[in-house]
Formats: sequence, structure tokens, C-alpha cells
Amino acid sequence: MSPTTGTPFDTWLASDPEVARLIGAEAEREATSLQLIASENFTSPAVLAATGSIFTNKYAEGYPGRRYYGGNQVVDEVEDLARDRATALFGADHANVQPHAGATANLAVYQALLEPGDTILAMRLDHGGHLTHGSPASITSKIWNFVSYGVSPATDDPDKPGEVIDFDQVADIARRERPKLIVAGSTAYARIIDPHPFREIADSVGALFLFDAAHPAGLVAGKAHPSPVGVADVVTLTTHKTLRGPRGGAILCNAEHAKAIDQAVFPGLQGGPLEHAIAAKAVAFAEASRAEFRDYAAAVVANAAALAGALAGEGFRLVSGGTENHQVLVDLRTFDAELTGKVAQEVLDRSGITCNRNTIPDDPRSPFVTSGLRLGSAAETTAGMGVEEMGRIGALIGETLRHRDDEAVLSSVRAEVRELCASFPPYPTLTGG
Repeated sequence: MSPTTGTPFDTWLASDPEVARLIGAEAEREATSLQLIASENFTSPAVLAATGSIFTNKYAEGYPGRRYYGGNQVVDEVEDLARDRATALFGADHANVQPHAGATANLAVYQALLEPGDTILAMRLDHGGHLTHGSPASITSKIWNFVSYGVSPATDDPDKPGEVIDFDQVADIARRERPKLIVAGSTAYARIIDPHPFREIADSVGALFLFDAAHPAGLVAGKAHPSPVGVADVVTLTTHKTLRGPRGGAILCNAEHAKAIDQAVFPGLQGGPLEHAIAAKAVAFAEASRAEFRDYAAAVVANAAALAGALAGEGFRLVSGGTENHQVLVDLRTFDAELTGKVAQEVLDRSGITCNRNTIPDDPRSPFVTSGLRLGSAAETTAGMGVEEMGRIGALIGETLRHRDDEAVLSSVRAEVRELCASFPPYPTLTGG
């Protein structure tokens, strides 16, 4: 059943039954399978409504009070509201809420603060960094000169398992390469990232400091992760991961860089902003400012730890020995040396458990195959699951991958997943759950 049931969308989509069917199919998939992709979440009905609102009609190149078209009185208010709520939520001097994505936000910061060819020090992609942190596949590496830091080697010591950011290495590379910008933040790293050591290293070499908070932004808002705002010169984030808002990005910065950041976003990179998404960002910022969101952020971290513990009990090795945020990174090789991340992802998908393959530090396999999985707790925490359910999910993952060639087992797990999800519908008021 579609989450639009009981709304005007039922009538409106009747004119396009093919799209209506696909929306219904996606609603069914999300409601009957486990969503464990660390980059995903379930937005509130209010965020859904704002995203699908009439603001999608308005073209609004420029910024509030400085538009290139007429008729922007109302969208000026909604964008000001989003900016004000973002700065209040995170304690920032300035916010730009127009970036369409986190990648666009990062690109805008580079354009605002650097000249082509300048050196940027950022995290290695295969150690947990993002494409915009200097991957050869990204346009960023074609414009700027990236040098990379990584994590420390894995150890056999359970008290010091390694695979954490090596700040001695960061400092050594910074002294040698003299970057104009140092980037903290990751896309696949299960530990808290303290912004203060990066600030000290940046200051020691005269570099600017960007913290890419795409993943932990919601945990920062919910006081479950140290805030980089006020420590870093600029903070980028996405609104659709732990922040639980619409798909999009935002940039927070001190007053000194506000004008350059705004000019880099528009007209530097983007044209008309997506005001319907900005309205939904305003909703999400307000939701994240409430006391219950702190409870949510704490539960996300607790659930990730419970899932990690359950997976370790099934024989999986946890990269860095555990988790301190919403992510769990799993090395499949101790569980089954022949099992690849690609195969694991595909088998789990068939069992109704959605996650993604992921490289692990110094992975001997290609990024398209990998030796690991990345799992996240944010979405199912939103649905209401707790540590007990995370333990059950860990067991189901182990059973699925241990018997991945047994269709009867996969079918049984799929039935268990459906039963579990039925008790935690993501949109109970919209699906009749």
C-alpha cells in the first residue's frame, strides 16, 4: 500500500498509474524489509509533505531579498526560516541551505576557499573517505591536488584494535605537503571524529579546516557526537542521513567566509534552488531541535553498538573493533574467506535485509567487489526498533550468509524479516499499520 493513501496524491496519481504503482512498490519494499544503509533514513510525514509541496513550482535564482525573478516573497520567507533554524540548531554564524547534495556542498567550499591546483589533505577513499575527498573518479581531483591520510593498521590487541585515524600521520603529511585546506569527515568510518586535533594541525601549517559532517550531522544535532561547528572554518552536511530530513545538503560557516560560500553555490555551481526541498529542510531542522531528537540520536548510537555486538557474536570482524556512531563496518573474511561484499549484499537483499558492500582498510578486493559491508542503524531506529531487535537482526544476517546457497533458509529469513518489520512500520499513520 502506498504511503500516499488517504491523501490528495491518490487522486492526482490516478492519471499516471505506472508511477503510482512504482511508488506503491517502493512503499511496500521499505515497509517489509530492513533498511540498514547508513546513508538512508525515514523522513517524517511533515518532511514528505513539504518535499512534495507547491514550492516546487517557484524559480528562485539568487538569495532572499536578492532574486533574479519576481514573485519570491513567500519562498524568501521559507529560505530565511531554513537558514535561521539551521544556524540556531548548530550554533553557526551563517548557513547556506541551497546545495542539492553533500557533494555539491563540498565542491562549493573548495571553489570558495581555494584556487585551482591548491593542495587539499583529506581521508583516503579506501580507508573511509568520500568521493569528493579526492577520488580520481570525482571532478574534485581534476581541479585540486589531493593528498591523503588514512587509518592506523589493524592489530590483534582487542583493547587497541587499530583502524582509527592516525593523527601523527595527518600531522606529518600536513607538514610535508603544506595543504591550503584539511578535510575531516568520512563516508565509512565507525568512530567519533574529534575536530580539535584537526584544528590544531591545520593551524600549525596555516591551513583552513573543513569538516564534512554528512554522516554525523544528526548525531551532532542530537548531542551524540562532538560538534565541529565553531572549531572548523566550514562544516558541510547532508540533510537526509542521520538528520532525517529531505535529500539535500547545507553549508555552515563563520561570518568571514559567508559571502564567498554563497557566491560559490550561486552563481558558481547551481542555478535555481529547490525551494520545496529547502522547505523540507526547515521542517527537519525544527524537528532536530526538539528534546525527543536527542533521545533518538542516543538510540541510534546504542542500536549500532548492539548490532555490532551481535555481528561479532556471529563471527564477523568489526573494523576498528566496534562503533561509536550510527555505522557498523564488517570485515567478512573472518566469517568466510571466500565471501565477498558484493555477494553478501545481493544475498541479504534477497532475504529482505538492505545494506551495501564496502571496502575495508587496505582491502585486497576492488571497490566493486569488496571484502566488507557497511550497515547503519538510523532508519530502523526511526521506525522504533531497539537493541533487542538489533540483536535479532545480527543473528538473521549471520544465518543468511552462513546458508547463502540454501533457498529454504533464505525464504525463512525473509519471512522473519517481514514479521519483524510488521511490528515497526515506518509510516503507521499513512499505511494503516
